[in-house]
Amino acid sequence: MKALITEDDENILNGLKDIFESEGYDTITAMDGKTAMRLFDSQAPDFVCLDIMLPGMNGYDICREIRKRNSDVPVIFISAKSEEIDKVLGLELGADDYIMKPFGVREVVARVRAITRRCFASRKPDDVQEPFDMGDLHVHPAELRATRGEQVIDLSLRDVKVLQVLHSHPGKVCDRHMIFSYVWGVEHIPNSRTLDQHISQLRKRIEHNPKDPQIIQTVHGVGYRYDG
Repeated sequence: MKALITEDDENILNGLKDIFESEGYDTITAMDGKTAMRLFDSQAPDFVCLDIMLPGMNGYDICREIRKRNSDVPVIFISAKSEEIDKVLGLELGADDYIMKPFGVREVVARVRAITRRCFASRKPDDVQEPFDMGDLHVHPAELRATRGEQVIDLSLRDVKVLQVLHSHPGKVCDRHMIFSYVWGVEHIPNSRTLDQHISQLRKRIEHNPKDPQIIQTVHGVGYRYDG
């Protein structure tokens, strides 16, 4: 999935870009309104993140134009403006959510995942990814969650992709390049450290004992395997 992030503060823009990419989104960015609209029309993003006070064209006007073209794509406003009337106006224009600056990473992640789940829930049945089991772990891709008994484990898009590629090759070794290409995309330069760190963090949440993993097993010097 692709996210368009529009923000005229470069530091905030890069921070949002890192958050969306860590969640598994491919990102395209703009620092002014006109560029944002051009990218929206040419790139057809699945998610739009908008600052309000932008040069050239403000976030409200961008949202109006987006809604003329597409009534379904999720739009989230991020702004330092704190008056209630601004929140109301943003939501009346068709925004799905509104986050105030300064914000925390966990807040943005939670809101992005919530909107992504709503996006999946509104898709046609043929587009919905079916749940699957890995041992006693039940993975629900469309919900960005896994469950084990009563335990609920939140997942990112990237987490889901890692589990999907391993689940689809039971008993076979998925080398690092294969996993990286499927999860991060072929345009990214493979980085073993990035993959290994992600697997390590994912194991902490889905394995009974991360030091003795049963779902994601390491094949030293090659990659990872799920035995099924």
